[in-house]
Amino acid sequence: MSRVSARMPPTQAESVIKNIIREIGQECAAHGETVSETLAAFMVKAVVLDPSNGFNMDRTLMKSDVQKLVKLCVSRLLDSKNPSLDTIKMQVYFDMNYTSREEFLEEHHRILESRLGSVIREITDNRACTREELESLYRKIVSYVLLRSGLGSPTDIKVVREATAALQSIFPQAELGTFLTLSKKDKERQLKELTMVVTGIRLFNRDCGKGGEGIDDLPAILQEAIPATTQHIDSQLQIAQDQAYRYTAILETVAENPLLSMELQPYMLKEALYNMRQYETFLQIILSDIITCAQEVEMMIKQLGAQLEQLKMTVKSKTAVPTSQVFPIFIALSNLWTSFQDETVLISVLSNLTTHLEPFLGAHELLFPEKVMQNLLDGLTVKTDVCRMKEHMEDRVRPVDFRKQEWLFPETTANFDKLLIQYRGFCAYTFATTDGLLLPGNPAIGILKYKEKYYTFNTRDAAYLFAESPENYIDLIKEKAKKNAELIQLLELHQQFETLIPYSQMKDVDKHHIKPITKCESSTQTDTHILPPTIVRSYEWNEWELRRKAIKLANLRRKVTHSVQTDLSHMRRENCSQVYPPKDASTQSMRESSTRVPRPQIYIAGLRGGQGKITYGVKVNLTRAVDET
Repeated sequence: MSRVSARMPPTQAESVIKNIIREIGQECAAHGETVSETLAAFMVKAVVLDPSNGFNMDRTLMKSDVQKLVKLCVSRLLDSKNPSLDTIKMQVYFDMNYTSREEFLEEHHRILESRLGSVIREITDNRACTREELESLYRKIVSYVLLRSGLGSPTDIKVVREATAALQSIFPQAELGTFLTLSKKDKERQLKELTMVVTGIRLFNRDCGKGGEGIDDLPAILQEAIPATTQHIDSQLQIAQDQAYRYTAILETVAENPLLSMELQPYMLKEALYNMRQYETFLQIILSDIITCAQEVEMMIKQLGAQLEQLKMTVKSKTAVPTSQVFPIFIALSNLWTSFQDETVLISVLSNLTTHLEPFLGAHELLFPEKVMQNLLDGLTVKTDVCRMKEHMEDRVRPVDFRKQEWLFPETTANFDKLLIQYRGFCAYTFATTDGLLLPGNPAIGILKYKEKYYTFNTRDAAYLFAESPENYIDLIKEKAKKNAELIQLLELHQQFETLIPYSQMKDVDKHHIKPITKCESSTQTDTHILPPTIVRSYEWNEWELRRKAIKLANLRRKVTHSVQTDLSHMRRENCSQVYPPKDASTQSMRESSTRVPRPQIYIAGLRGGQGKITYGVKVNLTRAVDET
């Protein structure tokens, strides 16, 4: 008989497990049920863990054991009226589709980059030469800008015209020649910068009412979508909690009446309670992420208004503004809008996740119609978690009653609210002693610290009984979890079952290292030197050191600094010289003075001659006297 060893090599063991999972999937498909490999693998581990199935992984598995395993898994996967199966399906679906906010945004950006990869390659690898090729390249750049920014469709002519006009204002087509000479990385970097600046320009034009074709009003959409999503989740959360409170009230009565327990066993009340509590937990995780989105959106709306106002003050009515002033604001606007787009996608994903969790609650209406619930609740008081905590708020643990156990309280522990409580905050004692009843623990009573783990209880009596023998109750809870595999994720028992750690709890593993801060260290400091220091830093006690410094200074007197600049080095450093600038100066040697003499005016008459042969000239002196001038 062929056998499957439990301690075979890892590669062979993986092959066997894959065959078992494949066979389970085929069997379920033959019965009209589609089962994912992840769900089938989880069910295999759940069946093997259940001690009632008789699988012992310390011995060799026969072929009959494998067939039995497949049969048990298929029968459980085909049980459509089992709340336990619905809970496991819900856990698997949530684990496969939920990621943290940071990882989701990182993956979202990675996908966008991969989708733009072919467009980027067409641009960066282009070797355009002719005019037609350059025009085609410019159109591709416009399309890339639109695809990357997500502001409108590249097939909408109005959007393309607006984006082209914005791009031409900062990157005219004439600069394509310079662009083509850049390296591939520089081209990609410049394309990203152009996209952000063009996006900022279009957003600014939209705010001014001069453009914005194809741009959705994301802030308004988010302000409308977030409250609607939050309201829907709140209503679903309230319904789930009300149903869980009703199941809890019935199960409390069953725990006190063994005969009633036998009558209600076919109803699978505990499995239904686990299903509702798990649904409630997932809704709270999603709601927490949506609240974070709302806070981010509120902050970004304020930043968007401030950036637009600053841009308006910078531009005003100017015809030209330095790029160093407006480009950083355009880029900031683009980054803000990208964040708005991220929040929009995240809200959509979380909303869809909430919607897809609801089908995993279908068994409740089949097993517990309203008439059945009313009959079961007849004469019972349904209490909320808050009411249960208030009932025993004053019955606190007295630390003096315990010498070896350490108890933590809100007033003595600084990080009381940040401690990771075991079993997701449910009472460990009640769960162990009532075969799986989930009652919320009350931290105000006191938190028990045992082996670096923290436990809460719903009453003081439960806390005292658990503290007497913690290991006994911890083992009971572990055995109960083996029978109901959905409890491993619901109660966060992944440390006891390391092979079943869900992704949604992987990030919480580090929280186990959070330790309570119950003591505070304080210190005081006294001035060592009250008077100001009188240390002379230039003092030297070694005369040889003084001689060395003296020789150095003496040598410097005979040194001259020369510098030479060659054709190869003249661009590597800046050279400068200092001259005395010319200045206007004048000197005066004596006192300036002047005198004026009369201009001589002497005329001679008769030079032209007369009738006779002899010429007689008459000299007339008309020069004025000196005293007349």
